[in-house]
Amino acid sequence: MARVALLEQAGITPATLAAPLARVSAAQYGRLWSAVADVLDDEFFGQDSHPMRRGSFALLCHAALGSRDGAQALTRIAGFLRLVLDDLRCEIDTDATRVRIRLVDTAQPSTHSPRPMLAYATAFIMIYGLLCWLVGRRIPVLAAHLRCPEPAAAAEYRLMFCDALFFDQPASHVDLAPDCVTLPVVQTAATLKVFLREAPANFIVKYRNPDSLAARIRRKLRQAPPVDWPDSEDIAAALNMAEATLRRRLKQEGATYQSIRDALRRDLAIARLADTTQTIAEIAHALGFAEPSAFHRAFKKWTGVRPAAYRGIGAVVDAEA
Repeated sequence: MARVALLEQAGITPATLAAPLARVSAAQYGRLWSAVADVLDDEFFGQDSHPMRRGSFALLCHAALGSRDGAQALTRIAGFLRLVLDDLRCEIDTDATRVRIRLVDTAQPSTHSPRPMLAYATAFIMIYGLLCWLVGRRIPVLAAHLRCPEPAAAAEYRLMFCDALFFDQPASHVDLAPDCVTLPVVQTAATLKVFLREAPANFIVKYRNPDSLAARIRRKLRQAPPVDWPDSEDIAAALNMAEATLRRRLKQEGATYQSIRDALRRDLAIARLADTTQTIAEIAHALGFAEPSAFHRAFKKWTGVRPAAYRGIGAVVDAEA
């Protein structure tokens, strides 16, 4: 069965998909993305009447690489996508409060059915992920309006876009923080080779800059068990900055100290559940939960299933992703 073969190629256990909110690593999802694109010879996954042939994204990266700043990069990205897609057009509109990326349904006027959610999501991932990499930082997403109906996995798409994600809208657009257009492009031909080698896993989940403050905090937290993780004041002191500075810089990267802690604790929990030598009570204690019941509640919120059920389907997520 082609579906099973693609999952195996990505290193994803088919049974994992039985869990309502099962998680796989960014690396696994990236491998699945590439495997499907290879089979279809289409990096837009059949969501446009004109296939985006394999290698198109690499050419897009080369086209945008020589840009001087975010504004010119967005212009080049929009122009390139106009050449390779027929049904979805990217338009850039900038003012003092936001940078708007319009996703215009050229083959389906506003009176007709919108594009599927997958089309909007794929376009957003490519445009946003590439732009963030070019300027070397995560750009805050202010809001997103999409013409399509709200999908069953709306909560997952809010993680991908932002909390202010609205469906059944008259037009589709994503608003970014306005200063992204003035940010200089910092990447080079040398860094592009690494970027393309690791794509799309390196930006399929909101772009992670390995040199960002959030990444530095994540690495520092990994050096200690969760029960010993510092509070925001202490982590700021360890990084030689004021707590207010830490909050401000994390906000610029679209994160908070608490969100970093929660995400890392979730990743560690999922990874530890792959180790059958540890009981769930032991895992809860190792992750800093006062009671196993608190861990059960948190894990169900993260994945949609209780820890025992998740372990039972053999879900394995790389906590290093």
